[in-house]
Amino acid sequence: MAQHLIKETFPVLEMSCAACAASVESTLKASAGVKDAGVNFANQDAWVMYDDRQTNPETLQAAIRSVGYDLLIDTEDREEKQAALQKAHYQQLKQRTWWAIALSFPVVVIGMFFMNMPYANWIMLALSSPVVIWLGRGFFVNAWKQARHGKANMDTLVALSTGIAYLFSLFNTLYPQYWHQRGLHAHVYFEAAAVIIAFISLGKLMEERAKSNTSSALKKLMGLQPKTVLREQADGSMVEVAISDVKVNDILLVKPGEKIPVDGALVAGSSYVDESTITGEPIAAAKTQGDKVFAGTLNQQGSFRMKAEKVGANTVLAQIIKMVKEAQGSKAPVQQLADRIAGIFVPVVMGIAVLTFGLWMILGGDHAFTHALLAAITVLVIACPCALGLATPTAIMVGVGKGADHNILIRDAESLENARKVNAVILDKTGTITEGRPVVTDLTFQDERYKSLLLAMELQSEHPLASALVKRLEQEGVRPVKLDNMESITGKGVQATYEGITYKAGNSQLITPDAASAKIAASWQQEAKTVIYFSADEKVVAMAAIADKVKERSAQAIATLQSQGIEVYMLTGDNAATAAAVAKQTGIRHYEAEVLPARKAQFVQELQAAGKVVAMAGDGINDSQALAQADVSIAMGKGSDIAMDVAKMTLITADLNSIPKALALSRATVRTIRQNLFWAFIYNLIGIPLAAGILYPVNGFLLDPMIAGAAMALSSVSVVSNSLLLKIKQI
Repeated sequence: MAQHLIKETFPVLEMSCAACAASVESTLKASAGVKDAGVNFANQDAWVMYDDRQTNPETLQAAIRSVGYDLLIDTEDREEKQAALQKAHYQQLKQRTWWAIALSFPVVVIGMFFMNMPYANWIMLALSSPVVIWLGRGFFVNAWKQARHGKANMDTLVALSTGIAYLFSLFNTLYPQYWHQRGLHAHVYFEAAAVIIAFISLGKLMEERAKSNTSSALKKLMGLQPKTVLREQADGSMVEVAISDVKVNDILLVKPGEKIPVDGALVAGSSYVDESTITGEPIAAAKTQGDKVFAGTLNQQGSFRMKAEKVGANTVLAQIIKMVKEAQGSKAPVQQLADRIAGIFVPVVMGIAVLTFGLWMILGGDHAFTHALLAAITVLVIACPCALGLATPTAIMVGVGKGADHNILIRDAESLENARKVNAVILDKTGTITEGRPVVTDLTFQDERYKSLLLAMELQSEHPLASALVKRLEQEGVRPVKLDNMESITGKGVQATYEGITYKAGNSQLITPDAASAKIAASWQQEAKTVIYFSADEKVVAMAAIADKVKERSAQAIATLQSQGIEVYMLTGDNAATAAAVAKQTGIRHYEAEVLPARKAQFVQELQAAGKVVAMAGDGINDSQALAQADVSIAMGKGSDIAMDVAKMTLITADLNSIPKALALSRATVRTIRQNLFWAFIYNLIGIPLAAGILYPVNGFLLDPMIAGAAMALSSVSVVSNSLLLKIKQI
């Protein structure tokens, strides 16, 4: 069953408010074969998990089209097509808005200052009709599509309010005698209908412009991908092809100053490559034949030929873009409350408008109908839930984007929200606190023939210490033997057999050293070096001391965390003497040595049981269990794929200071979400009673529908602008 479930993200077109997003989401969830779905109004995307035996993208698209929206299901250049459509939509909205303002302005002037001029009503009818019927037709079309499915959204509120005002004014212009015969003046509200559409269009225009800025980090990442590359043909000539045409095993030519197109390895030439976008390392890395290179990094010197190994969605850069995009589209827990409110908000507002109309008709006295009509229209206009729908997703989009700008990749909104609660941080030692580039400083063998055996065993280990031994032995020209079998013992080392003898390489938990070996080891450990024993049939026959330098800024990062009241712990599989030396260098007060992977996870559980909210940072497979257990998991970018896959945050930098930055970013983002929700709620809590005329009995104040339209538009713009302020906040 599970293998038939597909999770896919589609751009959604034509959404104009949070209620639209709720409508699209409920339609997708109600479609046959869909197991789950979510819609993000801010970035106009929907993710759908569906059973491909029961439905397909075409069926989902038809379902969404039936309720007035659209899904972009093209598999090629989907983002580019969405960007092009959004740009065209923006230009169209811009034109409509300026025309609406230009035509509405004289209507307002006549309606407010020259009501008694000859043919005033007819002139206003001529000017406002194009605004309502042509420029504002989208509101009515969408409202009708919603109504056919028994649903309502922001367009429903706008269509009802402007439609009622326009039709009432039209009737009074055509048949003024109806009111005159009853001793009443035939009022018209063309200016209200036209200006509401002009203001709401202006608000949406400003909103679209601001929203496009919230995803600038994603655009920056996507901009790292070159569009074309030179590919070697069978006859050795080079031809320029689009990146989408590059296949695995293609030979590509990369010139100086060009961005590397896909992931691969050098087959000819050498160069220096700026990999800061992928690794965070500021110094360009030297590349020679056989070295790996990654898409989006910059070739600084020299041309080289490379073989494509990972293309399209499989490159590291594509994975980063996917992670950022999914995180920006994910929902924070607080969003669920806002979504539920937005989903029922429009029907509730329509009920309030009807109630307002009824109360005014009963209690309104001489001008009951006029006041009832205006109050009901104003309630419909001011209550559009745009600000409520934008409050959380815009802040999440900016927060995730700002994280990406600081080399902090955040997997989902929930992690970003939870990180602010962290009060205990656990750090793995190797590769997290230290550079993870260990170097063999001392190496002793009782017999040179053991070198080939040790090399063969360490070649099959993924531990950073193994890499150091492999590098040292290969530099000495050692060649590995072919082992009979090989076993990795997690947290301890490796074991193999060769010609009937059992060999082990690892720490003191795997191999018990004799007195002489233990004495040598103790002296090395005092210098913060890690000791590796190598035994043949349980007898130590070789020893290695490996030093892994503490990162330059680790102590500063740990001091920053501790100054914020966050307890910092170090867990390491290394021995107690080495752990103590590293702890002393970095100012860590709590540490545990000779820790196995299961113990790391247990340690996380113990802190959680003590009421701590725990963040775990690590880079190895042995950290995966603890990362999965932690409340907030942080993988170091150069770590194993498994650690990065498990972790909710990935630091694509070696600098540990990114951890306090990530926690600060979480606090700033949640603070912004709360501010946005406060203003969105308070706006409606104050605006709706005022629109209904609650102050009229006290001081005769009745909110004008035009002012309500402007206030509604400005509330959305203010929420998006507040989210954009996150961009300039220091973290």
